Amino acid sequence: MSTEESPAAEAPKKSKKKLMIMIIAAVLLLGGGGGAYFVFFAHSAEAEAEPPPEPGPVVSMDPVTVNLADGHYLRVSLALQTTLDAEEVDGAKALDLAIALYGEKKYAELATAAGRAKAKKELVAEVKEAYENQVYDIYFKEFVTQ
Repeated sequence: MSTEESPAAEAPKKSKKKLMIMIIAAVLLLGGGGGAYFVFFAHSAEAEAEPPPEPGPVVSMDPVTVNLADGHYLRVSLALQTTLDAEEVDGAKALDLAIALYGEKKYAELATAAGRAKAKKELVAEVKEAYENQVYDIYFKEFVTQ
């Protein structure tokens, strides 16, 4: 009688093992399908995305003197590189953003090339947002600290 119970006890173990293998196979298939979707279709979505704007005319602005946070001065003159499809751009917003941004900086932050590059990157991001991506880049015509 004990020999008859032994095969019956093994049957549920095999079915649990088969069920576990089926679940793992299903998870792997779904994961592989999702990965393939992102690999093949994500590139096509990027290709359909809007191409980057082309550079247009440059708008030069008069120099402005900014009081830095620690009592020093910065004399800066900007030029805005607009996009090719941009409407006429007035530089007042860009100057206002430059004064606000650089007025919070200290002389030591702007004395190094890395500090100037970081501050310029911040200014470019703010100006692009303010002009709704009608500005392609910003150039310093003059950047003098004292």
